[in-house]
Amino acid sequence: MELTDYVRILRANWMAVVAALFAGVILAAGWSLLQPRVYTADTSGYVAAAGSSDIGSSMVGNQLAQSKVRSYVDIGSWRSVAVFAIDSLGLAETPEHLVQRVTVTNPTDTVVLRVSAKASTPEGARDLAEAWIRGMVNEIGKIEGATGQTPAVQLIAGDSARLPTAPSSPNTKMNLALGALLGLLVGFGIAVTREWLDRRIRSAEGVESAAGLSVVGTLPFEPDQNGQDAPLLLRTDARTGHRAATAEAFRSLRTNLQYMKVDDPPRAIVVTSSLPGDGKSTVAASLAVTLAQSGQRTILVDADLRRPRQANAFGLDGATGLSDVLATRSSAEELLQPIAAVPGLMVLASGPIPPNPSELLGSERMRQLIDSLKRDAFVVIDSPPLLPVTDAAVLTHSSDGALVVVDTGKTTYEALGKALELLGKANGTALGVVMNRVPRKGAGALHYGYQFTDDYYGESVQPRARGKREPSRAEAN
Repeated sequence: MELTDYVRILRANWMAVVAALFAGVILAAGWSLLQPRVYTADTSGYVAAAGSSDIGSSMVGNQLAQSKVRSYVDIGSWRSVAVFAIDSLGLAETPEHLVQRVTVTNPTDTVVLRVSAKASTPEGARDLAEAWIRGMVNEIGKIEGATGQTPAVQLIAGDSARLPTAPSSPNTKMNLALGALLGLLVGFGIAVTREWLDRRIRSAEGVESAAGLSVVGTLPFEPDQNGQDAPLLLRTDARTGHRAATAEAFRSLRTNLQYMKVDDPPRAIVVTSSLPGDGKSTVAASLAVTLAQSGQRTILVDADLRRPRQANAFGLDGATGLSDVLATRSSAEELLQPIAAVPGLMVLASGPIPPNPSELLGSERMRQLIDSLKRDAFVVIDSPPLLPVTDAAVLTHSSDGALVVVDTGKTTYEALGKALELLGKANGTALGVVMNRVPRKGAGALHYGYQFTDDYYGESVQPRARGKREPSRAEAN
């Protein structure tokens, strides 16, 4: 995966990433609220040698203080110092527990001892720090004055500790930042994992690399596509009055088919899919309409002898049709029904549903029918899906090839691979894959890498202000 792939995944799954970000921040905020407040107060003491007016003696005394101060750091953790603080403040804690709340350090190249004390209240932290430095002064005085002579070095307590104004723990700001960062990482990890584990077809590149077959058409999703049989190009969009992007997508598919084999372009094409519900009947009908609109005589054959749809789609009589022709009860010329709205398009309905569809579609009679129809017309054959039944596989053997329709974001690579395998076993030719219901906009469109719009091909009429002429888009550009 390249950087652009990760950017595409992030843009497509931005809602999941944002949700994980907010979840991380909320969890961090909740954790911070549940933690006990701890305040830290600091004070310090100065290790000084006995005073002397002689410069040399002063330098020796300063060196002595620097050597002593490193030893005094350890005194800060003595039990006797903790006992002194307990007695001074009247605490009920044990010396061992109190020592854990105090830290004594010596800043580099100084003769200063810094005491940091922690408590549940600001006052408690301040009082403990001051009591601790006094305890160290007392303990060091005992040690240095044990000989009965004036101590050469002594610890002098500094200024009183400052009252802390904010808790030192938990660090809410840092916790929120860490929660946001972890949320982002988790969200992006979820997005990438979903991409890796998702076996649904989402891009043309994925189809071409996984199946070794070109994508010859990408058809945008129409909001009212589901649950309707009428060809997309014959429906009216109540909002814009046209379906320009869809029409252009089918024109692109038509062009790809015409230039697929320049010397011997396909004349009879089977339109099928891996599983039911992928939209192959709608694609077949709309493709036939597009071919007829280009001036070619086109025949749409409903060869789905199990669940026929084309008669209902065009509002035709489906009582007679293909099954009658194959049973030699009628000729194709007698049963072809013209479509008044699309000059040059004729439909051969399925007719009565027979008990043996696979045998009829794989018969020599069917092959001869296809050969006769494609002599002076482009033949589009709507067939059943490949995986449930073998009808489409045997039918493809008698045609110039098959277009396999996939429902973008629903059909899996495994289903497509199994369907192509069945075509190969039947010695059929797969002309290419048509990606149907590709999202037009939003996160889905970003994920799939396609953007469709009607704005380039047509305009909706907007009311004009009285006495003022609105410039057209051509003038504006």
